[in-house]
Amino acid sequence: MTPPTDPSPAPPGPPHPAESLLNAPNLLSTARIPLAVVLFACIVNGVWLAGLVVFLVATATDWLDGWWARKYGPLTLVGRNLDPLADKVLVCGAFIYLIPVADAGITPWMVTVVVCRELVVTGIRGIVEATGKKFGADWFGKLKMGLQCAVLIGVLLIQWLRALGDTSSVLAVLEPVQLVLLWAMLGATIGSGLQYLVKAARLLR
Repeated sequence: MTPPTDPSPAPPGPPHPAESLLNAPNLLSTARIPLAVVLFACIVNGVWLAGLVVFLVATATDWLDGWWARKYGPLTLVGRNLDPLADKVLVCGAFIYLIPVADAGITPWMVTVVVCRELVVTGIRGIVEATGKKFGADWFGKLKMGLQCAVLIGVLLIQWLRALGDTSSVLAVLEPVQLVLLWAMLGATIGSGLQYLVKAARLLR
């Protein structure tokens, strides 16, 4: 005779360990938020060299947290979302604070394009990852971020040179390069945003 099947459910497995928030990549990402506040204060007060240094340090933490997470870990869901969030606070805030700076060349419609793209992509990322699928940055998004940082570095550098009263040939070279970078950044911002919309639509089918 076949023994009766035990109807009782199998005991649950061990619970998944909670992700630790206090790790090196997360701390590096979080550090960009107070650095962003310092940068905004530098822009408001026209302290351009200090603002440039602060922004360079902040961008260094952006590279370092990703490198650390890939090499030493941990690669966590919190870190994957905290890193781009800190980037958006730094970059979008810097562009917003540069609008009133007359010679920066940053107009409200440009900042609207940048901020709206970041808000839309952040919302889409949350929707896609709620389904259990990964929606990390690809090469186009990284190119966009690199161009945004290059534009901000250029603005801060040019403003510092102007504050020094520099009328040398350096500015004559930097200003047209800065204009090209600005338009390339806007193109990459719009293009990468459209690419993320297409990618999300495919993942959500």
